[in-house]
Amino acid sequence: MIKTSQLTTEQALNREIVEAGDYYLKVVKKGQTIRILDLKGNQAADTLFYNANDISERYSATDTIREQGNVYLSAGSTLMSNECNPMLKIVADTCGRHDTVGGACATESNTVRYALEKKCMHACRDSWLLAIAENQELGLNKKDITHNINFFMNVPVTTDGKLTFADGISGAGKYVELEALMDVIVLISNCPQLNNPCNAYNPTPIEVLIWA
Repeated sequence: MIKTSQLTTEQALNREIVEAGDYYLKVVKKGQTIRILDLKGNQAADTLFYNANDISERYSATDTIREQGNVYLSAGSTLMSNECNPMLKIVADTCGRHDTVGGACATESNTVRYALEKKCMHACRDSWLLAIAENQELGLNKKDITHNINFFMNVPVTTDGKLTFADGISGAGKYVELEALMDVIVLISNCPQLNNPCNAYNPTPIEVLIWA
């Protein structure tokens, strides 16, 4: 569902450009709103969420899909944790659909999907592991990388239940906005993938904004 925001960029507490292949890691407090902005179109922002006060509680695709009865996310969707608590709610969305089943690119999936020589190419999982290594005070480690959301990514589900990776449906300036329903750690990998049509084979920057 398309729903525009009433927030203005001038009122944002924090704004940060994230280049393709880089990560974004921040704590967003309960009641704050975070916007992920697709600056140039068809970019994928692979995102993990954790309870900032108990990192064993984190975003669950299974619980979210079950509770909303839909594999895609948009305005009105509530993101549920693995303890079936509401973590965030999508309060504005100008893209219209976001993937929660396609997972994130990794060196292993690069090999399986594309070719053996693609294994060494940078992937979202690499960005998350780097973020964890550089921010050890948060207590996250490799086993904490679980379900993620691919904001702006187009992963249609076929009638026989298979996943396909298709051209992105986002465009320059489109965004998704989420209100935090608890204190959350937000970890984004701005996807560097050169082999996936979702970003038109051209990874580009995103911007992340936070409001009180």
